[in-house]
This record gives sequence, structure tokens and C-alpha cells, in this order.
Amino acid sequence: MSTRAILRLTEAKIPFEIVHYDHLRKGAEYAAFATGFSLERTVKTLVLAAGPGRYVLALVPGDRQVDLRQLAALLAVKRVQMADSAAAERLSGYRVGGISPFGFKQKLPVVMDASLLAHESILINAGRRGTMLRMDPSVLRDALDCRVAAIGEPDSHAAH
Repeated sequence: MSTRAILRLTEAKIPFEIVHYDHLRKGAEYAAFATGFSLERTVKTLVLAAGPGRYVLALVPGDRQVDLRQLAALLAVKRVQMADSAAAERLSGYRVGGISPFGFKQKLPVVMDASLLAHESILINAGRRGTMLRMDPSVLRDALDCRVAAIGEPDSHAAH
């Protein structure tokens, strides 16, 4: 069964491979475990608020969290914070735990952590819990017109 993300990528002839797993828990750690991918190659798609009515997507490795100060400085705003689940689902059209940066209902700027480009392939949500896309991170960057910057910092909660 396809998702908006898979349909958009297929229409645009962007190469990817679908990876399925049994979604028993939310989060990049579980997705990495279930797929056998390393956590640093399993991407979190995060929706952040950057001021009233202004949102941005951040793509960071599963073993990192967004450095909110760094991202705010990059965007030239006072502060950014995680959007609440309702806003993330409304903007994306996806359920939390399955949010893909592809096929968003509302086009948002995307910032990608530079460390992702060090890998040959990464896994990112396909728009449904338990469905991931395996793709080249440079293809991801180009397809979403990402700004690339060092926006990740070690996640003290992630298992290594």
C-alpha cells in the first residue's frame, strides 16, 4: 500500500527502496533495531515551530537531537521549539511516528543535519508507521531542497 510520500517520489522518479518492519513502538531507536539499520543512519523527521505560524522540518540522525539554539541562529529567529503532535499531524497529514518529509500537506523549509551526508544510504519515514524509505542522503537533500547544517547534538537518551 502506497503513501503520499511514496507516490510523490515515484512520480518524480526519485530512487528509493521500501523497508517494512513491525511497528511495535514509536521512535528511531525501535525502527533502527527492527530494520537492522544503525541509529545514526535512521533519520528522525521533526516538525518545529519557529515563531507564530512559522514551521520548519529538521532531519536528524536517530542518535542525535536538534540543537535548538543552533537551528534558531541558522533561521535568524529568537527561538525554535518542537511543534506539538496536533500541529505536526495537521501540517504533515501523517500520524506522529510515521511523519515523512515527502508529500507534506503544507510545504515547509527543511534543514538536514550535515552528518547524514556521510552515509551511503539512510532510512527515513515513508508516511506510515512501520514503513521506511531507504535512499541516498544526497538524493534526499536535493529532492527536498534542504539547507544542510550541523544542527544535531548527541541525544543523551539514545542507546548506542
